[in-house]
Amino acid sequence: MQNLRRNYIEWFFWLFLVFLWNYGYPEATPFYDVLVAVILSLVFIFIKKYRN
Repeated sequence: MQNLRRNYIEWFFWLFLVFLWNYGYPEATPFYDVLVAVILSLVFIFIKKYRN
């Protein structure tokens, strides 16, 4: 249960950062929006692997 809660928290934090990017840089093209979302996802994946 603890692991599931942590996954939800990490996912919501990732989503918050994506929203922050989208509203912080509204002039960014859709390509950059997707690129930043993918980079953030990879960062979170590496953090999870490093932590375990």
